[in-house]
Amino acid sequence: MEKTRTIAVVDDDETIRRALDDLIHACGYGSALFATAEEFLAFDGRAGVDCILVDVKMPGMGGIELQLKLNADPPKPPMIFMTSNADDGTRAAAMAGGAFAFLRKPGEIHRLTDFMRLALQQKP
Repeated sequence: MEKTRTIAVVDDDETIRRALDDLIHACGYGSALFATAEEFLAFDGRAGVDCILVDVKMPGMGGIELQLKLNADPPKPPMIFMTSNADDGTRAAAMAGGAFAFLRKPGEIHRLTDFMRLALQQKP
């Protein structure tokens, strides 16, 4: 039996987490939901996460800081950044840190399922 791929959602907005959870399950994947980056870092099952959907700006540690922490302790799963408040500098920082994709909410969110599928193909 093939392992279900797991996508983590790290976003402080509960409505976004629930909507992404529904989308992830509709695509046939499993999910793990976190309201903060710190919550994700404390998660014992982190090694089983195949892709991370992360908000750039959250209370406490933001998405870029999470990315830096994960980069210091490889391997890390592909990260797809989502934000409604991004500037070019934030996008450049995420991409320079190895982000798989960077999407603006809600305008580019329709591309998310394609990016999830492609990111999961990157991780064996």
